Amino acid sequence: MSPRGYVLEESDLLPLSLGAALLGTGGGGNPYVGMLRARELLRKGASVEILPLEAVHDDDVIGSVGGIGAPVVSVEKIKQGQECLRALRGVEEAMNVRVSALISAEVGGSNSIEPILTAAYAGLPVVDGDGMGRAFPEIQMSTFFIYGLDPSPGAIADDKGNVVVFKKVVDMFWLERFARHIAVDMGAAAGFATAPMKGAYVKRVAVPGTLTQALEIGGTILDARARRHNVVERLLAKTGATLFFTGKVADVRRELRGGFAMGEAMLTGVGDHAGSQARVAIQNENLVLWVDGTPAVMVPDLIMNLELETGEPITTEMLRYGQQLAVIGIPAHDLIKTPEALKIVGPAAFGYPELTFAPLGAPSDVRASAEGC
Repeated sequence: MSPRGYVLEESDLLPLSLGAALLGTGGGGNPYVGMLRARELLRKGASVEILPLEAVHDDDVIGSVGGIGAPVVSVEKIKQGQECLRALRGVEEAMNVRVSALISAEVGGSNSIEPILTAAYAGLPVVDGDGMGRAFPEIQMSTFFIYGLDPSPGAIADDKGNVVVFKKVVDMFWLERFARHIAVDMGAAAGFATAPMKGAYVKRVAVPGTLTQALEIGGTILDARARRHNVVERLLAKTGATLFFTGKVADVRRELRGGFAMGEAMLTGVGDHAGSQARVAIQNENLVLWVDGTPAVMVPDLIMNLELETGEPITTEMLRYGQQLAVIGIPAHDLIKTPEALKIVGPAAFGYPELTFAPLGAPSDVRASAEGC
């Protein structure tokens, strides 16, 4: 491992949490709670180095950890703190290895913070990247698995000290199924670790630079507020996002189902979108945005609700009646838009077989063709 990164400072945590909330597309766990947990560790003397992907050697062993469960539970049920560390030790013992660094399973929400917390406890660096470039609700929806990582072993751990190791599973879908059922029994919130990976594989399939990207996005939000700029406009310029709707939350329907927060949000237009209606489908994260009944953005592209005045990213568990929102769409990383990836993270994988993915940023004739399929 070549240490050519930077040491995370306490002052980085707020912008990191804001940027991760935006990249989380509404899910990934509450980023503010994760930020508070990391802040306490740093104040107690912990130090965590963030390493670029190019600093990873081919034969390094990289572990991946994150929270599993429903985002709303992360607010109601505070973690003990070492759930992911116990899960990591479970897979290390099963494979008789020790990892040399950690990487985020997903950069979104508090799951951008979980590897940092685990690294602080274990004395490890964190690689600047992740397996999604956003947040997705299910384990198999990761570039690590999409491009061939063996799903065995995996491990899940709770706040009470229980650790369950999946020594052998047939495929990544069974891993998700078993882990989701156990996560529900653990209170719908637990720590999860997947099989450690060789550095060469991580460099090939990880979405690069996403922790730094989250830091920069959060820094843009804070700088725009300090300068009294229009935060949404600054974010559009920073991220390459497109503004699709401005409106007020007219209704939110959410329920815990099978370990997921499922539902939808209905918005009535304001400003330039007065007279229009929008609907956002939710499964932990924002999945599809319809404007006046027409699909405007869909997974795997990123959909995010921002508080209209402050640019605060609003996670799905924090959506409330009456909020004034700007709904933006951001193109997903190329690694999660390949034909292999779309089988796992495209609209059909979430129960929308009638939708054909039309990527943001594609020429208008390509999008029109895709939407007409």
